[in-house]
Amino acid sequence: MKRLSNLLSNLKPEYDVVVVGSGYGGGIAASRMARCGRSVCLLEKGKEFLPGEFPSSVVDAANEMHMSKGKTQLGAENGLFDFVVGKDISVLKGCGLGGTSLINANVSIEAEDRVFDDPKWPEALRKDKLALDFGVARAREMLKPTPYPEGENGYKVLAKTEGMRASAKAMNEEFRLLDINVNFKEQVNHVGVHQKSCNNCGDCVSGCNHSAKNTTQMNYLPDARNHGAEIFTEVAVRYVEKQGNAWLVHFDVLGAGRDKFDAPSLFVRAKKVFLSAGALGSTEILLRSVAKGLSASDMVGQRFTGNGDVLGFGYNCDTPVRGIGKILKKDEMGDVGPCITSVIDIRNKEKLEDGMTLEEGSIPGAIGKVVLSSIVHFTRIFGRDTDRNLSDFFKEKWRELQSMVRGPYYGALNNTQVYLVMAHDDSSGKMSLKHDRIDISWKGVGKQKIFNQVGEKLHQATKALGGSYVKNPAFTKLMDYDLVTVHPLGGCVMGESAETGVVDHKGQVFSGKQGTALHEGLYIMDGAIIPRSVGTNPLLTISGLAERNCQLIAKEMGCQLDYAFPEIADKPEEEPTTGIQFTEKMTGFFSTDEQEDYQKAYEAGEKAGSSFDFTLTVQSDDIDRFVEEEAHEAGMMGTVNAPVLSEHPLTISEGKFNLFITDPEDEDRKKMDYRMLMHSRDGKTYYFRGFKDIHDDKGFDLWEDTTVLYISVYEEEDEKGVLAGKGILKIKPKDFAKQMTTMQAIHPKSALDATAAVAKFGKLFAGSVWDTYVV
Repeated sequence: MKRLSNLLSNLKPEYDVVVVGSGYGGGIAASRMARCGRSVCLLEKGKEFLPGEFPSSVVDAANEMHMSKGKTQLGAENGLFDFVVGKDISVLKGCGLGGTSLINANVSIEAEDRVFDDPKWPEALRKDKLALDFGVARAREMLKPTPYPEGENGYKVLAKTEGMRASAKAMNEEFRLLDINVNFKEQVNHVGVHQKSCNNCGDCVSGCNHSAKNTTQMNYLPDARNHGAEIFTEVAVRYVEKQGNAWLVHFDVLGAGRDKFDAPSLFVRAKKVFLSAGALGSTEILLRSVAKGLSASDMVGQRFTGNGDVLGFGYNCDTPVRGIGKILKKDEMGDVGPCITSVIDIRNKEKLEDGMTLEEGSIPGAIGKVVLSSIVHFTRIFGRDTDRNLSDFFKEKWRELQSMVRGPYYGALNNTQVYLVMAHDDSSGKMSLKHDRIDISWKGVGKQKIFNQVGEKLHQATKALGGSYVKNPAFTKLMDYDLVTVHPLGGCVMGESAETGVVDHKGQVFSGKQGTALHEGLYIMDGAIIPRSVGTNPLLTISGLAERNCQLIAKEMGCQLDYAFPEIADKPEEEPTTGIQFTEKMTGFFSTDEQEDYQKAYEAGEKAGSSFDFTLTVQSDDIDRFVEEEAHEAGMMGTVNAPVLSEHPLTISEGKFNLFITDPEDEDRKKMDYRMLMHSRDGKTYYFRGFKDIHDDKGFDLWEDTTVLYISVYEEEDEKGVLAGKGILKIKPKDFAKQMTTMQAIHPKSALDATAAVAKFGKLFAGSVWDTYVV
């Protein structure tokens, strides 16, 4: 599969549309706005994982874990598994190109019609359910949900599914196979992506390494790219700012080392912005924006819901369940199956709030041994055995011994059913900023009546299988009944006006604390806009609303959306290349008065206190071309601080860097060449040209030659503009030491490949310097 993301050095300064986030809401917004012929830029905080790059071991999974609680942060900010610890309730969400769709359980199930009768939804939506039905149909067309094909094409009936049938029968509740976003036939799909058929490995929620899971990475995002959208990863959007008739989206770059230099944020300009960073992410961005001066409803952060999520286990059942994922050999078919395949639907209750959906699941192989082994200990404290007799006691102990001796694919752990329940909480959680991070509070949420009802249903399901019911260890008296949700909703909810919601029925943000006035061009499009729990997996509801809203927005734009899939030319797969990047900080002085001599300009700038510095990341997506081609041009992105030009940091675009160019008039001289555009918040553009002059003169001045940059700045967009001034920048030794730590390979095929790429770059640098000063 080809990568969808671009190097950030290719980011343009302005787009018609900027989409923040790449899950269901963001993927749909990018696809539909691109189909409208608009220039679209999608910014994703996480990395791009290709199939084969997702965690496959405990160590891999641990390296992709990020945990946050206020100012306490553990792990990389853009780790795949993003765990936000709140008071009373915590959230696990996905972070990567594809959002939480990368690590969810794929279930496409519609919420009950009664959910949408709640007056919390705007009247425009309640009175036009056909528009929502249309949106759901469009989402189904793209996500291609289908039931697990029992007994077809080698797909055997799964043990965990049979366990659910037995539980449903004993509970006298409805059982059925679920529509899941999984591909069961190898093919080139409707947007031109080659997908394999599911191999039943069970690792859906640690990322599908087999390209069978229909995440947004497999449909909406490539569709967006097919229609011209540009996608950038490892970009953490901090806040949005209204600037005239446009929006500035302020962001930090992750993983490039800019934080080592305390570099300022960058920005990109857009006519329309779609915040689609999830219930927590979009709310956090909007809260920061409000703190920076954006006017919005006081409802921002209100009506958070965990969608009634409860995790539980049926431990050491009488028959095998096979609920632990496995790393399979090529062409091997597993016996675990997709993470979730079936449901016991308990929603047909007289009172909506008493209903729930109960589904089985699997634990991915990367963490299965750790998670399920810990269940043995939790069972001793929190477990409730459902069939106590002497014969069963000895059988259970024998199965536990098998697991201890032979591992988790045998005995008690192999006989453990994993449950996920979704129900209806009261949707009254709150989110706020604390230490500039999202903070969740919801006093007493776990003590709501519905969770006792869920516990009883899980006990009944486990009793039918002869196991021990084990609660989520956090949901105990010892832990004050704390909850963990994987389906966070709300925070920027729909409403009739700013008094009751943050956005209107199509997701457009209200521009004040009262009334129905709207911010032109600012939208929320994800689970944050849903004003209540939906009582089941919410991805289809989120997707249906996003499709509905995009159609309405497109009509307002004068665009008639075409949902047809154009034929994608079958291009030969290009061999992926390994690149290189490093981040450099240079500081100095600049004068707008001296326009002839660099040194005099530097001295004049120093005397006037006119400082100038930049923090630039140099990126090349092909280290071999960078080394071998004479021009070996790389891209640049970053920021410039130049108070004489702009009160705020300038963001650069179209940055070009040449490491060593031989002077055609003097073979003993080489230059490092820097060219870029600099953009201010108020819309001004400057052209920057700089060079390092490397030559072998009297004395050994290698450090000065390679660390001194002579700069010229022009008004407008090239050297034809009026010269604004000159100056000199230098690298401080401490910054050079930091720069060396930022050098890294881009998209290496292996650790060895990464080392080789860095070595090639080092050899190029050392070789050119050697040629100039020694040979």
